[in-house]
Amino acid sequence: MKDYSAQLARQLQQMGLTITAEQQQQLIAYLELLIKWNKAYNLTAVRDPQEMISRHLADSLSILPYVEGQRIIDVGSGPGLPGIPLAICKPDCQITTIDSNGKKTRFQQQVKLELGLTNLTVVHSRVEAYKPEPFDAVISRAFASLNDMLDWTHHLCADKGIFLAMKGLYPEQEISTLRNGFCVKQTHSLSVPECDAERHLLILGRA
Repeated sequence: MKDYSAQLARQLQQMGLTITAEQQQQLIAYLELLIKWNKAYNLTAVRDPQEMISRHLADSLSILPYVEGQRIIDVGSGPGLPGIPLAICKPDCQITTIDSNGKKTRFQQQVKLELGLTNLTVVHSRVEAYKPEPFDAVISRAFASLNDMLDWTHHLCADKGIFLAMKGLYPEQEISTLRNGFCVKQTHSLSVPECDAERHLLILGRA
């Protein structure tokens, strides 16, 4: 297995993120599991491992400075993005990931087991059918439109909690038609090394 540690370390430095050496090793271990499982189970359309570092690991961690609260849920998590990188880098937080695709949640369970991520809970369910105690933050990455996200996940967010929507292009139209009762609290342009596409984070809350 090629050593991808130097590329990851360089990109984390470019983003101004301080991640321990042990956490970086865990991120690489997760990447290696994703590469291995992807060959059989088609977990992500990104095939090139170096591209995975930028488009999956660095992209997931680009929101790290804006993640608040102790209990966080990643909805439509797929193979665990951004939930698993966040669980690795925020060991004091309880991270839940949820996805309706069984092969993707089975992969996540294997990652949890192999990396010993005791702060990670993996849920195989449709988002709207999952009724836990509300979370401090609800994160979605390429999941749905803002209104669909709020429709499907509003019950997962505590009254004073926040929604973090990871987007590509700045979604002006979605913001202009945002459903009543919610507002955009902050917007951030994200810089992801070796990623040409625009990336934005929208932080929403109840109005």
